[in-house]
Amino acid sequence: METLPTEIKNIIMDCYPYIKEFNPAQRHVIDSGYIETKSNYIIAIPTASGKTILGIMAALKTILNGGKAVYAAPLISIQNEKVKEFKEFEKHGIEVGKHPSSADLSVMVFESFDALTRFSWDTLREVDTLIIDEFHMIGEYSRGPTLECAITRAKIINPNLRIVALSATLQNMEEIEGWLEAKVVEHDYRPVPLNKEVLNTEMFNTSNKNEVVVKIVEKAIEDSSQALSFVSTRRFTESLSNYVSGKIKKKITSEQKNMFKKVSEAILEVPKRKGSRPTSTCLKLAESCENGAAFHHAGLFNEQKEIIEEEFRKGNLLMIAATPSLMYGVNLPSRSVVIRDYTRWTSQGPQAIPVFDYEQMSGRAGRPQYDDVGFSYLVAKSLDEACDLQEKYIHGEIETTNSKLIENKDAVYKQIISQVASSLSKNPEEIQNFFKMTFYGYQMTNNPSMSLFAEDSLKYEIETALEFLLKNGILQATPDGLKATAFGNLIAKSNYTVETSVKLKEYATQLEELDINELIYQLSLTPDLPLISFKGRKSKDPVREKLSEKGLFVMNIGNSEATTVALLEWIDERSEYEIENAYNVYSASTRRSAYEASLLVKFFKNILEVLGRYNYSRDLDYLSARLYYGVRDDLILLVIGVKRLGRKRARALIKTFGEDLRPINETQLQKIEGIGPKLAKNIRVFVQNY
Repeated sequence: METLPTEIKNIIMDCYPYIKEFNPAQRHVIDSGYIETKSNYIIAIPTASGKTILGIMAALKTILNGGKAVYAAPLISIQNEKVKEFKEFEKHGIEVGKHPSSADLSVMVFESFDALTRFSWDTLREVDTLIIDEFHMIGEYSRGPTLECAITRAKIINPNLRIVALSATLQNMEEIEGWLEAKVVEHDYRPVPLNKEVLNTEMFNTSNKNEVVVKIVEKAIEDSSQALSFVSTRRFTESLSNYVSGKIKKKITSEQKNMFKKVSEAILEVPKRKGSRPTSTCLKLAESCENGAAFHHAGLFNEQKEIIEEEFRKGNLLMIAATPSLMYGVNLPSRSVVIRDYTRWTSQGPQAIPVFDYEQMSGRAGRPQYDDVGFSYLVAKSLDEACDLQEKYIHGEIETTNSKLIENKDAVYKQIISQVASSLSKNPEEIQNFFKMTFYGYQMTNNPSMSLFAEDSLKYEIETALEFLLKNGILQATPDGLKATAFGNLIAKSNYTVETSVKLKEYATQLEELDINELIYQLSLTPDLPLISFKGRKSKDPVREKLSEKGLFVMNIGNSEATTVALLEWIDERSEYEIENAYNVYSASTRRSAYEASLLVKFFKNILEVLGRYNYSRDLDYLSARLYYGVRDDLILLVIGVKRLGRKRARALIKTFGEDLRPINETQLQKIEGIGPKLAKNIRVFVQNY
């Protein structure tokens, strides 16, 4: 602490009182001149070694000198967590928010920062320091291209921007160092030592991997600690959690039982507050939580996931069974991590996870301030398999991090559109020059075996992409160079994929009469709508029958069709409980899908208007509102006009008093369940002024 500038030291000591001194990894970074210099930095130290604090030091130095800093993170869950953490700085006069136009320190997801580099250049030029969390995701297929192109554009528009990348150690750090023009500081210190083991079922005289997990959880109970278990699918999270719950219930104390019961009750309260009976998934989760085990996946209500995360942090749950997506989510460490499944389902069938992902999951083991050691267990079926896994994951090296920009065709399209729409590139040569500056371009030109072909290869990819964009009316050639069409500008200013945009435009051009059932199905076929998935292998006939009833005749029934039906039922005011029971889907994600669908409807309306078709604008506004609120046509004005009324109370009002609420006084209104004095007053104000 002594070597830090006084003002930075005081803020850190006040906002992070548990930090008494810096660990060896942090001291190594500070001693390298990190605070004094303005150079770009890549800080590569293990998980839970205090990378965030190091990033914040650079941000604080910038802000105290009158500048602005952006902290970029890959996921909204991490963004929300960091905003909450950094709000402590406001005691010291530092404004914290989610956009640099209104904050000294802003926490942005990668996509939002990318948008800043495309259309908010004045704001971007005000940013002095960019801290990138989970920088190793630059090699990931979906978010990696967005990150590398945002960094490339930011360096062009704001050449004085200091970039601090917080990363796990990568195999090809020298290559990344060269591209980012940064100093790399690596250290292997981990505050909580990590023991990695490969277990196999034969060691425990069983053929069931779940039994191995049970043994680990039982050992955790003896040690007054917790376990985090990773499996490959949602269904497996549920089956493992319920299996462990049934096995450990005799091991827990009456005090623990009471504590777990409160968690279970909180889980069941979530759907009730939303006007739905608990779904079978909710009941299964609550039952499992009663014995201290929980499952965590995208098919739960968001509030339920938050409860599980918070209670686990407090020590009020013994185990969480989760899908691998949790390794990049909120900070949720535990003393023991069990990787039961080392394969994932892909379009090519089951594939072994990369060594890098194994390291990320293992890195969750060991909680700073709580544990003196962490344990990571990979579970094999047999001794032979265990030897293979030991060689691959314990002793093997992580994979080289390569740019996925050119592999992701949609990313190539989107970045070309962005370059042209923002007037940074006006011809193929300028576009090619931009791509040469990306991580992909750097890797190609600096690879001895590829450098001879790099330019021709890049030229071919860009020409092919331009042909597609010109053909689909996204870009146009003019005497002044390439320009974005009105449709192209619409895509550039959105976060939607080019695939979604082109699909919806094609549908719009063929549209003779608006059919909302068909439109919702078309939205469900796009990659931008989060899908509601089937829970198991039960009959899909109810979905097929509902689609037929709505005039949609489909041969193959999958998650897109399940999503369509769930959304159609949602705007018919069905609850999650009713949707799940009728169609055997993870209905808790209906609200998220409906929210995204409501935004996509607005985007579709914009596409129609770009095509000069305004005749459906009002109908689409109504459909967007119906999806957002989950109501039939007759409730739209009421739920929009009275904040926090909601569809259940709105429907009860109409059923009780009819459509004309003007004669109804506040006392009468309060007879409806859930309507208090304040809400009754708001309803009266609305009906009198409408």
